Amino acid sequence: MLKTVYSNKGLFVAPHHLAAQAGRDILKEGGNAVEAMVAAAANIATVYPHMNSIGGDGFWLIHEPGKEPVAIDACGRAAGAATLDFYAGHKTIPSRGPLAALTSAGTIAGWQQALSVAAPWGKALPVSRLLEPAIAHARDGIVVTESQSRLTAEKRSQLESVPGFAETFMPGGGSPVTGSLLKQTTLAGTFEQLARAGLDDFYRGELATAIGAELSRLGSPLTRNDLAGYQAMRVDPLQVQLPGVRIFNLPPPTQGLAALMILGIFERLGVSRAESFDYVHGLVESTKRAFRVRDRIVTDPDRVPEAPVSFLTADLLSRLAGEIDPARALPWPDPAQPGDTIWMGCMDSDGRSVSFIQSIFWEFGSGVVLRDTGIHWQNRGISFSLAPGSLQALEPGRKPFHTLNPAMALFDDGRTMSYGTMGGEGQPQTQAMVFSRYALFNQPLQQAVTAPRWLLGRTWGDVTTSLKLERRFDPALVDQLRSAGHVVEVLDEDFSDTMGHAGALVRRPDGILEGAADPRSDGSVAAL
Repeated sequence: MLKTVYSNKGLFVAPHHLAAQAGRDILKEGGNAVEAMVAAAANIATVYPHMNSIGGDGFWLIHEPGKEPVAIDACGRAAGAATLDFYAGHKTIPSRGPLAALTSAGTIAGWQQALSVAAPWGKALPVSRLLEPAIAHARDGIVVTESQSRLTAEKRSQLESVPGFAETFMPGGGSPVTGSLLKQTTLAGTFEQLARAGLDDFYRGELATAIGAELSRLGSPLTRNDLAGYQAMRVDPLQVQLPGVRIFNLPPPTQGLAALMILGIFERLGVSRAESFDYVHGLVESTKRAFRVRDRIVTDPDRVPEAPVSFLTADLLSRLAGEIDPARALPWPDPAQPGDTIWMGCMDSDGRSVSFIQSIFWEFGSGVVLRDTGIHWQNRGISFSLAPGSLQALEPGRKPFHTLNPAMALFDDGRTMSYGTMGGEGQPQTQAMVFSRYALFNQPLQQAVTAPRWLLGRTWGDVTTSLKLERRFDPALVDQLRSAGHVVEVLDEDFSDTMGHAGALVRRPDGILEGAADPRSDGSVAAL
């Protein structure tokens, strides 16, 4: 059984152990939490390529003791040429291939913005040092994980004909075998260029020229001009107040609003015991109310129809809690949002904390791998609609709806908690389980992450609306949920990837750090 990891100097948690180690090593050299996160972000883009890439987006929450958290929105915008006319003849935006690669990649600009936040903290490590682990693993080869091998095989029919995919991720023409070595030498060269020229080269230098030229040649609407005009943004995080704690998350275009609403509604239900019917039913029903608000208003932040903060007031949350029937489930036909992502957390010896998430949306994103740079590009833009009147209608320069939402909590007693997960539709739900089990019901941090989970919505490779449970739940509880009207599907796994790969870190007032990694992932907590 996994146990909570403790340290008094620094902790890093990631869904791949090499990313956690890369971050820990930066802390060991005197680097701060942001620098450690940049090193891990670059490394995990190399060693966990089915889940994320530097061709994707990212979001940050950064906290320095005594100050309010800083949020960074590194969401790419739709290309200037990504118009309804460009997609004429299509009912929806294709999910794979060059037409799916229609938004700029924001994650590296997010690294730049985060490093600028950390600049006043003291002497900085050079970017070349932060990129060393990624360069080495890309050049010397990564060991293919079981999830990368399995997902390559499962998605082969969608991806093998996409430009660059088979040459990069199917060496020899087949899905890579778990435990085999996979080299990404072209990607190593891209990281080396970033180390020499600086991160801005991705948007306004030689790399930008190469990226833009190849995307255009392949038929993507993206050009070098789209990259040149991109900047990540510091934004005000959303927050919700619960007794004894403030919880923070990202504003639109992310679903952070839903994550905060779930906890705000659930806390008002007065549930007294975790793992009970009231606990599961209460969180699931809170999720439904929050998702209905999310689906009505979360979009590009310049176009939200109502102010997100208006849904985090005590009166509104109490009203929604009062609508929940404690014994019956609300029918749930609403569609789900898929997504594949990584979340990572870091706390350094000075008490600075980071909650970070990086994504290419679906597994392997658009599937497009650029021959000249080795970068595989996200397909986040398929969240746009080709219906002109839709909330998510495609327009040049618009930000797509994002499932990404890193979380952080500041307790009145001085504790800081950094937590999150991958998992698309499941992200706010898993966050609510991890936080509530730890903070509301006093479970040890690792137990809160390990405990059996559920998901209302999509499964891997199939969009459904059932309530899916890991099979470790008590059969009597499953029967109670069904009797209450929940459409329950018990998965044939004790620990399922469907439930996401979560992690959490806590800094106590005495300076002791606690860390928990998800047994569903290939990750770990790395401690100083």
